[in-house]
Amino acid sequence: MAEITKGSVPTVIADEVHIVYRVNTGSSGKGSATAALSKIIRRGKGDAPGVRRVHAVRGVSFTAYRGEAIGVIGSNGSGKSTLLRAIAGLLPCESGKVYTDGQPSLLGVNAALMNDLTGERNVVLGGLAMGMTREQIKERYEDIVDFSGINEKGDFISLPMRTYSSGMAARLRFSIAAAKDHDVLMIDEALATGDRKFQVRSEARIRELREKAGTVFLVSHNNNSIRDTCSRVLWLEKGELLMDGPTEEVVAAYEKATSH
Repeated sequence: MAEITKGSVPTVIADEVHIVYRVNTGSSGKGSATAALSKIIRRGKGDAPGVRRVHAVRGVSFTAYRGEAIGVIGSNGSGKSTLLRAIAGLLPCESGKVYTDGQPSLLGVNAALMNDLTGERNVVLGGLAMGMTREQIKERYEDIVDFSGINEKGDFISLPMRTYSSGMAARLRFSIAAAKDHDVLMIDEALATGDRKFQVRSEARIRELREKAGTVFLVSHNNNSIRDTCSRVLWLEKGELLMDGPTEEVVAAYEKATSH
């Protein structure tokens, strides 16, 4: 476990968390809605035929503290994003519990903004969805647009988001989320998009969020971003927590294990 500062305030406690997906392996088509309903009703009574259980997170336990930035690493399919969704309250635990102090906010590159609305409207809607007032959004609007950098090559903020590249959309999502001070902010691969200049701005903003007494979780395949941003790392593999400790120690072990 990572070294804990005496008197630290816990923000997230994961206690033996297990998360299981149920995947329908049967054919879809006529009657599939009825079949799905019967499977939901059968939960707790054993799974129906044609349903495969995927044990995505297996007995993960840790405690996160206020002021920490925690990297979450592991190979594809290791349970990183699933764990963040459980912390955010978007996925139920099969067993075990997640306890949070304050409201967790999950930012992913696929965070839902409205493609047919302009970037400007999405800034307002995204801010409202995070609990900001219209006055707060108005005060921070220019900073959000400037931070995203999407207007550097034209007035893109007034265009529908469907006209944006995936990198532009991801930068705007991050900029909206980063405009608010969060109790617990979870960032899923947000720094994997955009140029190095935007990544540097993002890393600096994460450090600011830490200093304002929040807790930040960062899922990334970019080990340099993890090193630059995080003081502690959780390493997941096949749903299990293999290591939890200081960034350099855990990342070095991960790189050694995956270099073969």
